Amino acid sequence: MIIAGDVGGTHARLGIFETDEHANIRQTASAEYNSSAYPGLGAVARQFLDEHSASAEICCFGIAGPVEKGRARPTNLPWEVDAKQISTLIGMPVLLINDLVANAYGVATLGPEDMVTLQEGVGGQEGNAGVIAAGTGLGEAGLFWDGKIHRPFGSEGGHSDFAARTPREAAMLDHLLTRFDGRVSWERVLSGRGLVNVYEFLRDTNLGVESPQLAELMRQSDPSAVISHAALEKTSDICRLALDIFTACYGAEAGNIALQVMAVNGMYVGGGIAPKIIEKLKSGVFMEAFRAKGRLRPLMERIPVHVILNEKTALRGAARCGALELLKKS
Repeated sequence: MIIAGDVGGTHARLGIFETDEHANIRQTASAEYNSSAYPGLGAVARQFLDEHSASAEICCFGIAGPVEKGRARPTNLPWEVDAKQISTLIGMPVLLINDLVANAYGVATLGPEDMVTLQEGVGGQEGNAGVIAAGTGLGEAGLFWDGKIHRPFGSEGGHSDFAARTPREAAMLDHLLTRFDGRVSWERVLSGRGLVNVYEFLRDTNLGVESPQLAELMRQSDPSAVISHAALEKTSDICRLALDIFTACYGAEAGNIALQVMAVNGMYVGGGIAPKIIEKLKSGVFMEAFRAKGRLRPLMERIPVHVILNEKTALRGAARCGALELLKKS
């Protein structure tokens, strides 16, 4: 038995999984908690175990932030997460991995119904793969092909420097550099808050007009959801332009990762935003930016690109990682 968790900036999703001698997994229970309502991951895990009267051979948690030597500080939570402390609290071994590493492990558990393909590419190519996921933040990871299986590895590439590709993106970068004290990461553009940053650049530089009705909606609700909905419903020109810029940047950075890790086996687009804007991703804006790598365009056209629709991919991936760890010890 495995306890798995996907711990993000706003939620902690936990599950119980059974596994077999091939590290296949089957979920038997799950629950979701508001992360900000708890002092730490140990308290969440303890409540989950008490509610389900559960015990397990191992717990594996995917954490939204860097993980080093069994410790993590979630990027968007005031928690200190220590595997040894949690293990003592709940009485079983605990493994911590980055949440995008968990997503990467989860790729192996997905079926065709869990994905939408943006580019077929050349299927069946042996080699590395990549994952990018925009949500509360921006996560990136790779899958190294060792000749037999893919081995996920983590990255904090979402916090690397944003690169402008067009005059308009250069103007946006200048605007954001002033706003964010001289440094702009990809996450400042490719995240829920990032979409709002793009929108506010257009509004504040008079490249788009914000109506009073739209401004009021954004005060009352999640601004990023308002912007994406208005863009997809074509009720606001400034929102349409903001989502176009966001989508193009998303495709460009996905292409950057594909080049960096030589992801000839495939690029996977995960996170909470992609399924909500799937029609925009299918429009061609994303893929054109992905392919636009100059002399390496032919390579980019051969890479399969898939959007992950299954919101439990990171949870399933944490369980898969735990199952492989048990398999190593058996």
